[in-house]
Amino acid sequence: MPKQKTKRAAAKRYSLTGSGKVKHKKQNLRHILTKRSPKRKRQLRSTGYVAEADAKKIRKQMLPYD
Repeated sequence: MPKQKTKRAAAKRYSLTGSGKVKHKKQNLRHILTKRSPKRKRQLRSTGYVAEADAKKIRKQMLPYD
């Protein structure tokens, strides 16, 4: 039986922390930034964490052997 492959789309968008949480980059920071306040843009630079209900599906895509 061949090896299982990681979903590359998920691997590029998410990363796992040591405790098993799923990190992602926040959206809405690519273009048309003039209408957004500096506070909003600054908050979007920080990383976000996926909710646990959705994280289970992402972990399964990134770690097919679990």
